[in-house]
Amino acid sequence: MNESAIQKQPDVQGLSTAILLPSVSLFGEPAELYQEDAGPLTSVVGLGLFHRTVLTLQRAGIRQLMVLVGSEEDQLKQALGKGPRVTIPVRWMPIREFPLDDARTWEALAAEVRGFCLLSGVQGVFSCPLIESLCREVQEGQAIVVAQAHHEQDRQPRRSSLRVKVQEGRLLSMTARQDEASLIATDLVVLPSSLMKGAGQAGLEAGIVPVRRWLELAAVDGQVRVLSTEANRSHWYQPVREAADVKAAEKRLLDSLKGDFEGFVDRFFNRKVSRWFTRLFLASGLSPNAITMIATVVGLVSAAGFGLGTYSAGIVAALLFQLAAVIDCCDGEVARLTFTESPFGAWLDIAMDNVVHMGIFGGIAVGSYLRLAGSEGAWIPLALGAAAILGNGLSFWFVTLAQKIKSANRWKTPVQAAWADFMLKNVASRDFSVVMLLFAILGKLHWFLWMASIGSVLFSCLMLWVIRPSAITSV
Repeated sequence: MNESAIQKQPDVQGLSTAILLPSVSLFGEPAELYQEDAGPLTSVVGLGLFHRTVLTLQRAGIRQLMVLVGSEEDQLKQALGKGPRVTIPVRWMPIREFPLDDARTWEALAAEVRGFCLLSGVQGVFSCPLIESLCREVQEGQAIVVAQAHHEQDRQPRRSSLRVKVQEGRLLSMTARQDEASLIATDLVVLPSSLMKGAGQAGLEAGIVPVRRWLELAAVDGQVRVLSTEANRSHWYQPVREAADVKAAEKRLLDSLKGDFEGFVDRFFNRKVSRWFTRLFLASGLSPNAITMIATVVGLVSAAGFGLGTYSAGIVAALLFQLAAVIDCCDGEVARLTFTESPFGAWLDIAMDNVVHMGIFGGIAVGSYLRLAGSEGAWIPLALGAAAILGNGLSFWFVTLAQKIKSANRWKTPVQAAWADFMLKNVASRDFSVVMLLFAILGKLHWFLWMASIGSVLFSCLMLWVIRPSAITSV
């Protein structure tokens, strides 16, 4: 065995290392038993299962990966070279040199693990919070098995699922009999390095990953805990064993999406409609920043429509603005699904939102002026529009400062940090799009100008009051 292929890493405690097995399931079955089975390159929302697993682990805080790989090594390397960047070290260990049923393989791997190791197959998609919880839950000498309730699976798999018996959170036994237990083991297991070092004592079977045997032996001493995905809705795992499971996995990923700042309309309307557009944008390969610009263009067209000043143009413009709000949800959704978030993308999204808002305020002001042209109060809409644009511009400036203070953790007091978070959540809300549509239907868009001008100026003043002490000390 070529042990020189394993490079020494700094002493790392806790759970920071993962071993991936793309060629087999965690409990020994080949990854593809049938022609219709999903493999490590099967695409789920634009990324292969292997690539998505690596990026999820990377985002969750895993700092090094070891891949026990079979004949698909070259294909998997090419897959990682495309799309979102993998920044953690990945070491490829061919099974022909590191057999799964050789105790020396696991002893060599154990020597590289400082504390705990996550063993994972790639026949499923799972959430970052699930992996983060595993990192927090590790205890000395204890293994962890991630399990899910049988009813969580959307369809009956052809393979026999390994079920676990649990008592007070501890593993009692593992069985393939369907009537023995209600929880099903997933392809996620956390092992202490000491368990892998004793691989030779577990009675290895030819061609089989010895994980089940390790767990059964450790369970006798009560050293295996079971983490059920039932305990927390954000700790989800969706198996993808067959091609037909891909749709269920994509639905689970889409359902898990949620923006940092969402209002009532976003949560119950925009996000639901945006899923259709998100699928379209993913299929077309558009980047999140390109989607941001599409939303911006639609929003500015809406602003031009308001500037015409007619009743019908106002309604069409309000509907276009609602469409822009829906599309604006998609850039973040695509970014999270494809792991392409960036600080610039986040800034561009907020900046373009404010450009659109200021364009909307200006368009409504011009349209209202045209309707009142020649009357004594014709100047009022223009003044209100100017106030709304000024307040919006100041708000954007103060929000940018607040985000810089937050990222640098320079809030002077926890109270100021809490107020800033509350203000940021409210400034990002697009709930006013429905109010604008209502005013357009009523033919009272000039009323909206009063609300926008007073609201934006008041918000900028409140934001200044919140950030001023921390901004002064951070300069």
